Amino acid sequence: MNDTFTVLRNGVKMPWMGLGVWTAEREDATEPVKYALQNGYLSIDTATAYRNENQVGQAIIESGVNRENIFVTTKVANGDQGYKSTLTAFNKSLEALKLDYLDLYLIHWPVEGKSHETWKALEELYIQKKVRAIGVSNFEIADLEQLKSVATIQPMVNQVEFHPHLTRNELSTYCKQHQIQMEAWSPLMKGLLNDHPTLLEIAGRHHKSVAQVILRWDIQSGFVTIPKSFNKIRMMENHNIFDFTLSDEEVTRIASLNKSEKLPTPDMSKFRDA
Repeated sequence: MNDTFTVLRNGVKMPWMGLGVWTAEREDATEPVKYALQNGYLSIDTATAYRNENQVGQAIIESGVNRENIFVTTKVANGDQGYKSTLTAFNKSLEALKLDYLDLYLIHWPVEGKSHETWKALEELYIQKKVRAIGVSNFEIADLEQLKSVATIQPMVNQVEFHPHLTRNELSTYCKQHQIQMEAWSPLMKGLLNDHPTLLEIAGRHHKSVAQVILRWDIQSGFVTIPKSFNKIRMMENHNIFDFTLSDEEVTRIASLNKSEKLPTPDMSKFRDA
């Protein structure tokens, strides 16, 4: 297992660790993203719905980091789904990000009656080499099966909520069988697991924080991870997870904490209106 990259089904290298930038419109992402890129982060995950693609694009320019060394993900918003509207939305995202191509473009949420046409647009963008990889977000097995029935190109990534209280065993098994790379959003469960005794014990054993243990567990479980923090100290702590390895027993113990517990559903109006 390469500690820096996973390799997608089409051969594209995707960093195991990235920075999530969902700010709920409360924070400017420019300086944190620039800092992240200048200090070892290789991947940035944004979305049209986050309304900060322009900030991410500006940060990439100001960082001075070679574009080819940065893996940029964004997502088509629910309100933009459909074939023609997705192509239009993609071009707007590229313009906002000030980029010539994307590394990964995702359908943000499954939308009944629209996602199939949206996927056709993603396939077209991929064929035209405007994006290096395409995938989905928040898709369950049933959603993936429906998409599979109409897709010419199968999703390469599925980004979902994933943390020790939500281990997604069936979905993870399905995606591995179909060579779909899993990716974790809210991997730290918004800090709600920081005082968990099992995680504290394992963290103490490795002289790491609970957050570092969880993020290391993500990667060893086969999940790309994109924690969100704009605090410089926590950003660098989150990134510092490549100098230790959890034992198989520790990985199993953390997985056994599963409660199939999801965080409160995001305010979908933000995604529809974006």
